[in-house]
Amino acid sequence: MARTSSDIVIDATPDAVMAVIADFPAYPQWATGMRSADVVEGPDDRATQVRFVLDATPIRDEYELAYTWDGDRSVSWTLAGSGSMLKAMDGAYLLDPVDASSTRVTYQLYVDVSIPLLGMLKRKAEKVIIDTALKGLKKRVESLGAS
Repeated sequence: MARTSSDIVIDATPDAVMAVIADFPAYPQWATGMRSADVVEGPDDRATQVRFVLDATPIRDEYELAYTWDGDRSVSWTLAGSGSMLKAMDGAYLLDPVDASSTRVTYQLYVDVSIPLLGMLKRKAEKVIIDTALKGLKKRVESLGAS
């Protein structure tokens, strides 16, 4: 299973970036198309299972992801139970300090949906999802640091 990936540099430390990634209830405020994200299992600051409601045309779905955390270095997830459209979703955020005040965030994603898509179109959709998520994450983290 090939993952699509992209990265961005955020003007914040890895712990500040990971705090935003781990704040699932706030996702609808910055993650495009996310209607809700509710912790199902685990502590609020490092949930192990989260239920999402997504409304990002053409995908509208409800699903749960299971999370594995590695400190402020990475978090990975996998689909815990398929939704109506999603058959698979595996991904990760990898955080790498660039210097004392910035972090390179790499987002890797693999998605499989129940509607047939050509491989090229699927990879393009994954790339759009990743780039949109990274830009939203950067904006959210940097706006919180400025307050």
